[in-house]
Amino acid sequence: MADKNEEYARCSDSELIDRLRRGETPVMDYICDKYKNLVRSKAKSMFILGGDSEDLIQEGMIGLFKAVRDFDSGRDASFRTFAELCISRQMYTAVQASKRQKHVPLNTYVSLDGVDGAQEGQEGSGLAELLADRAEQSPEELFLDKERVVYLEDAIERELSEFERQVLDLYMTGMRYSEIAKVLGRDEKATDNALQRLKAKIRRMLCRD
Repeated sequence: MADKNEEYARCSDSELIDRLRRGETPVMDYICDKYKNLVRSKAKSMFILGGDSEDLIQEGMIGLFKAVRDFDSGRDASFRTFAELCISRQMYTAVQASKRQKHVPLNTYVSLDGVDGAQEGQEGSGLAELLADRAEQSPEELFLDKERVVYLEDAIERELSEFERQVLDLYMTGMRYSEIAKVLGRDEKATDNALQRLKAKIRRMLCRD
């Protein structure tokens, strides 16, 4: 098998998939091994949306199998790019279907690129900075902060559209809007517009008394 792996290593992904489709089944094991780290990396980023990491890895492998099944070298730019899309889409669909999560507490989110410094006097502050620092809070302050997080989560559910919530979920994994658009099967401009709208809505939520 070692000799076969060395042979496969000299092949392009397109060549490997052609050989697999001609009945050379060991190729699939090689592709799985080649892309296992990509699957694990995607599972790690998706984990913040909820769900078990091992479950997400399994879903990612399903996405990889679908990528192998559906890849068209004449249509798709590269197999790796196509596989990333299929893996992310499969994992996100699984998370959405699980219904095991609402929203991750907002203080664990990555920055939403800050608030308007001229308006808020906090140039460069991200979403985390707009929430109270928990490091030296009293139990009473922690309780109030917890209430605030619950309020923000409820406000997101109430005030963001389904599309905006989907964009937010994926944005929090570190995806760019162009990647989000591909996972959701939406236009890049519409996705970017949704991202800008949801950022503005969350800033307003944070500034409410």
